[in-house]
Amino acid sequence: MKIYTKTGDTGQTGLIGGQRVDKDDPRVDAYGCVDELNAAIGWALVPCSDTQTACALGRIQKDLFVIGAELAGTRESTSPVELPHDAVVQLERWLDEAWSQLPELRNFVLPGGGELASRLHLARTICRRAERTVVGLSRAQDVAAPVIPYLNRLGDLLFTYARLANAREGVEETVWLPPEKTA
Repeated sequence: MKIYTKTGDTGQTGLIGGQRVDKDDPRVDAYGCVDELNAAIGWALVPCSDTQTACALGRIQKDLFVIGAELAGTRESTSPVELPHDAVVQLERWLDEAWSQLPELRNFVLPGGGELASRLHLARTICRRAERTVVGLSRAQDVAAPVIPYLNRLGDLLFTYARLANAREGVEETVWLPPEKTA
């Protein structure tokens, strides 16, 4: 079997169930954003030495693969797998646990800091784009109920993990302050 099929050479791709759609179809865009998010989380895992965070990110990657499969289907097809029923609740547990280890947030912080935090911030911004794309898709086509809340919580968790990574590495967050007005 070869990696290339040539079936996409005309600008179309196949959804789960066999339906052919243009590669810029909103459904393809949505699962493409989720795939990009999954890759960004994989990239964030490279410097991650905290076992608990790494395990959480690994589970999230598996969940995102399920979400991608869900988005790659149509009303007529069903995804062969489903997001675990407690997936959103699990994100909330991790979020609460990580948030409790951080100082109170009093200002906006600029994305960045240490290597892991910077990678997590990038994953967060990709997550927010994926969320916006899926919300747009949901206006025209069916999207499984837990997908949008999952992406919403995940964006919060990635932000929190980025802050936690900086705190653990002793990297001070850069606070955003509005520019002073001049007369």
